[in-house]
Amino acid sequence: MSVYQRPVHLFWWLERRSYLLFVLRELSSVFVAWTVVYLLLLANAVSDGPASYERFLDRSGQWWMVVINVIAMLFLLLHVVTWFGLAPRAMVIKVRGARLPPRQIVAAHYAAWLVLSAIIAWLVLR
Repeated sequence: MSVYQRPVHLFWWLERRSYLLFVLRELSSVFVAWTVVYLLLLANAVSDGPASYERFLDRSGQWWMVVINVIAMLFLLLHVVTWFGLAPRAMVIKVRGARLPPRQIVAAHYAAWLVLSAIIAWLVLR
């Protein structure tokens, strides 16, 4: 005797906003991996000399590569925002015996992101 299982349609994740965010966050890991590979290719091109770096820049300037990287950036932002939102559930920080409020943990993550971004921008643009 088998148990009846209701069929699940292909777009079940579009029924609720929480399902959609879950699926998009899982999909964002592909773009995180792409960004890591892209940065490794950039580092390799820089280490191989000016000609290799120029070829990398030429390839990176093509319209399809720009589109992929813009989409990757949007997914990376989604990944970061959702990760920061989950951080208070994953981190229990106690100060003087009392648990730190979730908003302070999230604020600390965004503050660290802002400070590190400013430092990197300063190093790159100086």
